Amino acid sequence: MNEVTYPRLRSTVLDTTDVHGLADFYRRLLGWEPAPGNGPDDAEADEWQIIRGVDGRMLAFQYAQEVPRSTWPSPHVPQQLHLDFTVATTAELEECHDRALTLGASLIRDESDHPDEPICVYADPAGHPFCIFVMEW
Repeated sequence: MNEVTYPRLRSTVLDTTDVHGLADFYRRLLGWEPAPGNGPDDAEADEWQIIRGVDGRMLAFQYAQEVPRSTWPSPHVPQQLHLDFTVATTAELEECHDRALTLGASLIRDESDHPDEPICVYADPAGHPFCIFVMEW
């Protein structure tokens, strides 16, 4: 019997009108680095950027002429996709919260005092929603 082959997720790609700006936002938020061949001198740097974490996970940013901001939780312009990030403690959540706002994120929902799952929901500078929440596993 033959083994089944499954594709592997390479990266999550976010459309943006500002490839450099959004890549830099997430690079600084997450402490990641540009993936090899994706530095500011790359010939396609204005169209495409990839950042990578030490664990090999990647986020990519692709130029789009127009990207309507999500209006979530209002359904007018849906999220279509959002990113979830976790931290181990509420102190780490507070630190990341401050960093996200300093880097240009907008706070959509603050439930950092939730007794079971402290969470904050943001929009990145391009309007893509993302969450940071406390999870110990």
